Amino acid sequence: MAMTGAKRLRELMSKEDHIVVAPGVYDGLSGRIALAAAGTNMSRLGTADLGIATLNDMLSNASTITSLSPSTPVIADADTGYGGPIMVSRTVRQYALAGVAALHIEDQVQEKRCGHLVGKQCVSREVYYARLRAAVKTRDEMGSEMMIIARTDARADLGFDEAVERLQGAVECGVDALFLEALQSTEECEKAVKIFAPTPVLLNMVPGGKTPQMGVKQAKEIGFKLYINPTLGLEAVVRPMQKAYKMLVEQGTDECEPIGPKALFEICGLNEAMAFDESVGGAAFGSK
Repeated sequence: MAMTGAKRLRELMSKEDHIVVAPGVYDGLSGRIALAAAGTNMSRLGTADLGIATLNDMLSNASTITSLSPSTPVIADADTGYGGPIMVSRTVRQYALAGVAALHIEDQVQEKRCGHLVGKQCVSREVYYARLRAAVKTRDEMGSEMMIIARTDARADLGFDEAVERLQGAVECGVDALFLEALQSTEECEKAVKIFAPTPVLLNMVPGGKTPQMGVKQAKEIGFKLYINPTLGLEAVVRPMQKAYKMLVEQGTDECEPIGPKALFEICGLNEAMAFDESVGGAAFGSK
């Protein structure tokens, strides 16, 4: 039986002196490029990260990406769980069935926003823990290996100590890892990892965000077990795309380095599809 992404992620996270690096992918193409080498709100809906994406939006995108390589772990944002405990349960069930290896659920109000923007509001601890207990209970009843990551956005408005206490309570709810969003100094990073040990801690690295920039090596030395860079793919393509579209509109041409249809299709699995077709006696793709 093939290894699932969830099982593989658990094995990777259990290794001593090891950090899992997860670059952000936002659609099928970026997923394939990442495999070869928010973004759902921004890439799928064309909106800022202000809680506009629904469960169906997020689930559809996650399913597209997990289907590319079921054994490759995909960590998905589940926002607030999209409602009360019953809705959180539905969210967890659907993410697990989609093959997601891990999801994180946060303590913002439903009208949420990006963790590195100002003006965030958090729900009470009681509401937050009900979300987490619903997630863990549903996962366990399904017999799924999907990891539940507890995220808090309390650092910005309620302070570091409140954020720490919220996540300490989250551990008692049975979550697998912790995510203290928008840590504001290297010292806070070091302190958080030490306080929460041995529970794995995730570092969210957002260029231009509240957390000081650090590479994988430094994050590993501090003791983080998971290093995510959710906007990496979007950051890499937005400026070149803006330039190309602007040039086409204003000058009627572009300066993009040509890749060509064949190379694009190969990135998207052309060779694998042709090999499968041939292996079962198909003849539709006899030549490239």
